[in-house]
Amino acid sequence: QLQLVESGGGLVQPGGSLRLSCVASGFTFDYYAIGWFRQAPGKEREGVSCISRGDGIPKYVDSVKGRFTMSRDLAKNTAYLQMNDLKPEDTGVYYCAADRLFTYNCREGSDYDHWGRGTQVTVSS
Repeated sequence: QLQLVESGGGLVQPGGSLRLSCVASGFTFDYYAIGWFRQAPGKEREGVSCISRGDGIPKYVDSVKGRFTMSRDLAKNTAYLQMNDLKPEDTGVYYCAADRLFTYNCREGSDYDHWGRGTQVTVSS
């Protein structure tokens, strides 16, 4: 029974910050790739950030580079997405996902077998 639970979403003004958390149970993060995805209404799901098993270095989609920071705490089996300087276009439901893929790059959402239910992030003035 592998489960992921996201939290930390909410309503924030442009320029504000949020930190999302993803707590895993039934498996340990050190053996899994972890990804953050988001989906806005009427748009396709897009990858935001990931930590691959290959090098363990966070990677980001261009639109969030310099503003978002992904990290993980292996002892707590928790992944984080620190989001700074938020913009209205960051609005959407944010999901974390995990898989035993061993690669050095971020993968498409269809490659992940385990997903959380998501947490809503709304950036509006």
